[in-house]
Amino acid sequence: MLQRFPISTITMACFSMVSCSLLAATEQTETVKPNSTDAAIEVIVVTGTLQQSELLTLAGNIDRLSREDIVSVSAVHPSDILNRATGVHVQTNNGMESLPSVRSPVLTGPGAAGAFLFLEDGIATRSAGFANNNGLSELNLTQAQEVEIIRGPASAVYGSNAVHGVVNVLTKAPNNGGDITLLAGPNERYQLQGTVGSESDNQGVSGNIQAIDDGGYRDDSDFTSLKLGLRHDYVTGDDQFKTRVSGFILDQNTAGFISSGDNGSDCYTSTYSEENLYKDSNAMEKNCDSDAYRKWSSVRIATSWQRELSDDRSFSMTPYFRLNQMEFRQHYLPSKAIEENSHYSVGMINSYHWQVDQNFALVMGIDFEWTEGELTQTQEKPDTYSWGKARQQGLHYDYKVDASTIAPYIQADWQLTEQLKFTGSMRFDATKYRYDNLIADGTTKADGSSCVNNNDEPTECLYKRPSDNNDSFDNTSTKLGFNYRLNNDIAFFGSWSQGFRAPQTTDMYRLQKQQFVGEIKSEQLDSLELGLRGVSNKLTYEVVVYNMNKENFFFRDAEGLNVTDGETSHQGLELSINYELTEQLSLALNYSYGQHEYEFDRVSSGVVKGNKVDTAPEQLANVRIAWQPSDNSKLELEWLHMGSYYLDPANEHSYAGHDLLQLRGSVTLSNNTRLFARVENLTDERYASRADYAFGSYRFFGGQPRALHVGATISF
Repeated sequence: MLQRFPISTITMACFSMVSCSLLAATEQTETVKPNSTDAAIEVIVVTGTLQQSELLTLAGNIDRLSREDIVSVSAVHPSDILNRATGVHVQTNNGMESLPSVRSPVLTGPGAAGAFLFLEDGIATRSAGFANNNGLSELNLTQAQEVEIIRGPASAVYGSNAVHGVVNVLTKAPNNGGDITLLAGPNERYQLQGTVGSESDNQGVSGNIQAIDDGGYRDDSDFTSLKLGLRHDYVTGDDQFKTRVSGFILDQNTAGFISSGDNGSDCYTSTYSEENLYKDSNAMEKNCDSDAYRKWSSVRIATSWQRELSDDRSFSMTPYFRLNQMEFRQHYLPSKAIEENSHYSVGMINSYHWQVDQNFALVMGIDFEWTEGELTQTQEKPDTYSWGKARQQGLHYDYKVDASTIAPYIQADWQLTEQLKFTGSMRFDATKYRYDNLIADGTTKADGSSCVNNNDEPTECLYKRPSDNNDSFDNTSTKLGFNYRLNNDIAFFGSWSQGFRAPQTTDMYRLQKQQFVGEIKSEQLDSLELGLRGVSNKLTYEVVVYNMNKENFFFRDAEGLNVTDGETSHQGLELSINYELTEQLSLALNYSYGQHEYEFDRVSSGVVKGNKVDTAPEQLANVRIAWQPSDNSKLELEWLHMGSYYLDPANEHSYAGHDLLQLRGSVTLSNNTRLFARVENLTDERYASRADYAFGSYRFFGGQPRALHVGATISF
């Protein structure tokens, strides 16, 4: 068998966030302390700090979706599994597209990219300046060992883009044997996935594959998706090496919004009122953007080398490479332009761990990354002029950007008393962009000629292209926290932390005519949270209150105009409870209440200080009752609640919210055969998976009608 270090050794030696993440899937994460049937469960988590930590000693919130949760859900979309977490809501759009919220509104448009950081074994799936709103699609959530989620900022650990939250997928360690799963659903949906592995005394290797073919419940909305993963672990003496390769391919025909402004067109006709259009199931099955599509591929490679120098010192180095390519139609904008973007990165995460004495530890290091990216945006439609904006046929943007980041950091953990622990982290990120515009500068067409209005008079084009430039952003982020163990099972914790988001390259170089070059600053969020956490043999709970303020918020308003200097505030309460009622019956409850408000005035965008941020439901809830009548069978009923929310910054239009029921069941026929089934939207509720109001119309993605999914897993 592959050698494994005991938990106590790993806590000392796990000095790199990446190394910790790779080890986490190898090690047992829940152990019952001996000599007591009611002893606390020692839950080990890795995402919140730069080293593995027992959950009860963590100075901050964290949510953990276990392998048992992942297997039980058999997720089709990211929302299926992530919406089980407290304070998290992922809106499913179409195909593999989705928009997340983590202790935040559901952010959309250009400013949304980079509000959240998505990791695989501690490494970001995309470069910080090249984020994508649909970034969850790349992660293989269904075959993960665990998923850990930090709510709120974590830039002191991870740097740029860890503003509202972090999602870290931990991959499975190699084991002898494997499994194969086939899942079938409505609309000719088939999902095939499998894992195979082998391990010996000092190494292990495994591979996994997931293939999806889905016809889509809307017209012309089929897609195929392929995810591949390889992992090799090798241990020799004081050295450990872990190599991971991940690949992703998506070919999707996209169905866009159903807009109330299209009612009576060739696409659909409905008798429902504009605000209730989502209740018309016939209209929601239509695709008014039959030419929309998304083609996407990515590859990620990382190798972690960690070495113990002595009993109290160790270091790690993790070089990595990523390549990402995407082409899609911007069906959600009047131009319906085609965007093509790509970037590749090479980087290295380095860290040094020093256990100074029994009560004091330091982690220090420096991260490097270099990225080369490019983007073109091309309109096929003839020149148009509407809403005071001229959109020209042909190229809107064509540029290249070289980006580099250097980020030193330090973290200190001080066990002041047996009960009280303090944690402090500080990180400095120096980001540089070298931008090269490949077509005419300014607000002209690509060849330098003017756009025209409806009277054939020369006018500025909507799209503004800066001249070649070098831009730098220096950001410092800090976290200070404490954890006080009230007793063996309960801890009180609190933290003050910062998150930042250096402007994305699309924020900087895909401007609009009313914007000025150089006006965009790094987004900054300050957060204060206090919480109480309990972990025992039958009951696990966490309650947290938080207050956050954000400056330089970048978003697109209801008129399609970019706002670069917004301010918002976010306050709320989050509660999670997992309780074993009996040996066969368990209850899980996740609830969050949040107030998300604008803290500035901008009349032209409909923003008034004190207005609610659009697409920000105050209440979210997820309640699950699981019944396990035998070791071989399980049944779970899940209730998901989304509260009402406003659709525009002026708070003049709203969505009423919805409640959904999901039913899941599984039965194990033998040691190697398991059957399972899931009924989505058990009551066939008519709801909107996403709603907004823009360009004078309500726009909806209709929710999935009642759907039965069945599957089988064979292990070997």
